[in-house]
Amino acid sequence: MDPSKTLHSNAALESSLGPMDQFSYDNKIVRLFTYATLFWGIVGMLVGLWAALQLSFPQLTFNLPATTFGRVRPVHTNAVIFAFVGNGIFMGVYYSLQRLCKARMFSDLLSKIHFWGWQLIIVLGAVTLMAGYTSGKEYAELEWPLDILIAIVWVIFGWNMFGTIMRRRERHLYVAIWFYIATFVTVAMLHIVNSLEIPFSWMKSYSLYAGVQDALVQWWYGHNAVAFFLTTPYLGLMYYFLPKAANRPVYSYRLSIIHFWALIFLYIWAGPHHLLYNALPDWAQSLGTVFSVMLIAPSWGGMINGLLTLRGAWDKVREDPVLKFMVVAITAYGMATFEGPLLSLKSVNAISHFTDWTIAHVHVGALGWNGFLTFGIIYWLVPRIFKTELYSKKLANAHFWIGTLGIIFYVVPMYWAGFMHASQMKEFTAEGQLKYQFLETVQYMKPFYLLRSVGGSLFLVGALIMCYNIIKTIRLGKAVDTEPAQALPLAKQEVAHPGVKDHWHRWIERRPVQLMLGSLVVVIIGGAVEFIPTFLVKSNVPTIASVKPYTPLELEGRDIYVREGCYTCHSQMVRPFRDEVARYGEYSKAGESVYDHPFQWGSKRTGPDLAREGGKYPDSWHFNHMYEPTSMSPGSVMPPYPWLMRNTIDASTTPRKIRAMQKLGVPYPAGYDRQAVADMEQQAAKIQASLAKDKIEVKSDKEIIALIAYLQRLGKDIKAADKMASN
Repeated sequence: MDPSKTLHSNAALESSLGPMDQFSYDNKIVRLFTYATLFWGIVGMLVGLWAALQLSFPQLTFNLPATTFGRVRPVHTNAVIFAFVGNGIFMGVYYSLQRLCKARMFSDLLSKIHFWGWQLIIVLGAVTLMAGYTSGKEYAELEWPLDILIAIVWVIFGWNMFGTIMRRRERHLYVAIWFYIATFVTVAMLHIVNSLEIPFSWMKSYSLYAGVQDALVQWWYGHNAVAFFLTTPYLGLMYYFLPKAANRPVYSYRLSIIHFWALIFLYIWAGPHHLLYNALPDWAQSLGTVFSVMLIAPSWGGMINGLLTLRGAWDKVREDPVLKFMVVAITAYGMATFEGPLLSLKSVNAISHFTDWTIAHVHVGALGWNGFLTFGIIYWLVPRIFKTELYSKKLANAHFWIGTLGIIFYVVPMYWAGFMHASQMKEFTAEGQLKYQFLETVQYMKPFYLLRSVGGSLFLVGALIMCYNIIKTIRLGKAVDTEPAQALPLAKQEVAHPGVKDHWHRWIERRPVQLMLGSLVVVIIGGAVEFIPTFLVKSNVPTIASVKPYTPLELEGRDIYVREGCYTCHSQMVRPFRDEVARYGEYSKAGESVYDHPFQWGSKRTGPDLAREGGKYPDSWHFNHMYEPTSMSPGSVMPPYPWLMRNTIDASTTPRKIRAMQKLGVPYPAGYDRQAVADMEQQAAKIQASLAKDKIEVKSDKEIIALIAYLQRLGKDIKAADKMASN
């Protein structure tokens, strides 16, 4: 548009309606979140590369408790999801929301508290996870004090966002804001429900839920953390930054309406597809599958809306690195949201689950969708808040191609590894015997893990090139922390646009509170339909008489198992397949895990399933295996755990653990907390004596004794039930 015409139009409005409001945008908070996104992106990728290399070179743990794969892996996932992507979300939201509302953020103080509070959570999260304080719930590992802090900081973010929306100078809420609002209310709901727990110390707690119910809640959260933290806010950013970068309007307003409401309604139902062939009731598994397949429509509707926004601008895409990043990001979103429903089909899930196929799927979204869209936004945004040009388009293009190669070198080997692992695990000889032992399949995986590390390294190199390019760009310009702006007051909007016929959806676009409540109702429906029968109908989780609570020593051992992150490599869920029953034993039942707070079904098998581990090997085997895994399993990629032989069990917390379990409904006798330590010592002495017979001298109060007790318990309740049935 001709600037002189714009000035003339504004002057005409001022003369007829009064002067425009003069205000400013807060770019400082955007700048801070941009710096944090860059910093935590590099940190998260470095930790991920380190974890990936540990699967080929377990000696990279350096025999330190804080650096084992079981502790480093959740640091990586939390750093990438909540530090890199989280800061990227806030960077984009704080920039776009002010301009879409034509208003400065509601409170500069709330913005600062939000920024520093989020960085504090990230640092405390990394420190506590490496120290072994974990809830054991994937993507929600942080313990209860940090859960509370997350809720407080998230509310501060929402308060600031809604305060800005309420004092906007734009009548209608643009589509990006719809996604921001849905993100805020749904993430708050997911976090609070999944984080309900009973603390028994200042940094430890037990999940309020157990077994099947905990698994359902966890993957309702886990799947929808992907949906409402890694997807919906980024769709909002796509709807703002893609049209800005392309200098074209969004392809279809009506399609964006369908995309938004259908997506947030359908997504919340899909969590059970992570639990196919597990002990979850069949009706819940089927429900998750049906809604996962339905998700293709709104997901691809959003992708098409994004790509068609670029119609007529493909020449610009070839020249502009920002648009290149965005196009690949939207394409990766389309690929991931097609593959997700595909993986929810039982026939496909039977192959993919517990393998590296799932890892490849996740990283198509994380590296392609979240990573590349974040990079594109940063390349577009930084020159504007520093009032300069990008330092080097050549470096940005180099980053694009190196990053794209990195994604390919990462995901292709993981797809290959997943297919190969699944086929090897299911293969039988002509005589009907399993052809491959689990450890043999691990050896075949190593080259693919190395190729994945190459891909991760390329992606990291690209990110480092971007950091250099952005630093040079910043030095060329000067930060404009307070950007002047002007707009017509909201009260005069009706006068400025008389007689304009509105689309029916405009009614809710003018009412942010109603939009928020409508979004909340839509996302509550799916969770309620899945939770209420699972929690209230006893037949969904039938009890097994032989399943008893853990002894105090086994409970201590289980806590050590969770602390060391053993669930990141081992599952405790035998699916009803011929190969799994032949390899591990009787398939798992829903009633087996009624005392597991949290459940330990796992999501990836880098090691064998442990659901029937009890009694397979003598106590001395487990001792030697934990001290030096390769001494019992040559070629194992499991790191040693020598500190378990040195660390003393903290018996002072045992009575508190028993009391916490009693509050959760575990049927320990009244007053058993006073007897627990004595029973623990008695059982520990028996294991100590068993080890002494094999010439292993260790004190009965060491952590290895408790871990052995727990491992030797796994599956024995079902064996007892089978024995009772045969009698």
